[in-house]
Amino acid sequence: MHVLKSPKLMLALLVVAALVAAALWPTSMDVDVTTVARGPLTITVDEDGETRVRERFVVSAPVAGRLSRIELEPGDPVVKGQTVLARITSAESPLLDPRTRRELAAALEAANASVGQVRADRARTATELDRTRTTLRRQQELMKAGAIASDSLDASETAVMTLEESLRAADFAVARAEHERDLARARLEAPGSGGRAVTVVATANGVVLRRLRESEAVVPVGEPLLEIGDPGRIEVVADLLSTDAVRVAPGNRVLIEQWGGNASLEGRVRRVEPSGFMRVSALGVEERRVNIVVDFVDGAAAARSLGDGYRVEVRVEVWHQDDVVTVPVGALFRREAAWAAFSVEDGVARLRTVELGQRSDTDGQVLSGLSPGQTVVLHPPDTLTDGLRVRIRGR
Repeated sequence: MHVLKSPKLMLALLVVAALVAAALWPTSMDVDVTTVARGPLTITVDEDGETRVRERFVVSAPVAGRLSRIELEPGDPVVKGQTVLARITSAESPLLDPRTRRELAAALEAANASVGQVRADRARTATELDRTRTTLRRQQELMKAGAIASDSLDASETAVMTLEESLRAADFAVARAEHERDLARARLEAPGSGGRAVTVVATANGVVLRRLRESEAVVPVGEPLLEIGDPGRIEVVADLLSTDAVRVAPGNRVLIEQWGGNASLEGRVRRVEPSGFMRVSALGVEERRVNIVVDFVDGAAAARSLGDGYRVEVRVEVWHQDDVVTVPVGALFRREAAWAAFSVEDGVARLRTVELGQRSDTDGQVLSGLSPGQTVVLHPPDTLTDGLRVRIRGR
């Protein structure tokens, strides 16, 4: 009894009891929490896009020649059939260097010699034809008198016909040689001045979008010169991953953001293109992409602020409900093959298995496992376990 009444011994027992109580006392963890809510949920496909004029026209050179300087600048208005976009004159012949000139002069001399040769051949053929015709007339007189056989007359008639065809061929040869001589002479002549100018007028109403050629130059047929279009009719084109594009349909609502204004613009999907294409991402990954075309709901307001080739961000609405139970995705984690979350009940974390429906980047649709108003742990650490006491950070 005296031992128990010793003050030192009592103090030691109290210290040991306090240490044991501290060791056995349930530990607690500071956590952030959020609340399961009920409200609207929208699932979107987000991607970068680009505005473009809906109908653009590329004006090309209708003929080859020298293009005069194009004075029109991007933004200048044009009227169909009236505004002159460009003028083209036929190009002058190129200057001849000494070697080429000597070669062409020699070719001209050869052409002159060829003309002389074929003319001589024609003259010889014509002389033979005249002599053969004289012989034929003589034999025809003898045939009437019965002085020669019919075979001799037939041979003379055949000879006349053959020489007539040879004379006709000689005429063609002379004409060909003379044309070749004229061609050789034309190649040797000095360059002449350009011909008449061809005027290129606007093919549609609108403005100049791009000036592809500005300075004077010699252009071939079909060379692009200008792009024109109506900036009041613009649309948005965005390329989505093919796995996202299959969820998009014409008529889906689109929010157009990050275009430089304070408010979002609204649009509707007009077309999902039927063919995809390959694109390499910034990380070097090959991706299969599909273009979608979006019309502005208020095209006039959009045209006042946006132009051709402006960058925007599109959020295509692929699913929406006004009244669903939602939980932030930061409170969810995978547990084996299911989704799970920790609810906070009387200061204790309780593990809950959650069945999810639709899921966006920020919220998920709760089908079962959680109720509206429940408090759940946000971004639960790996050390948090079922039944562990928790303290809400900030309280």
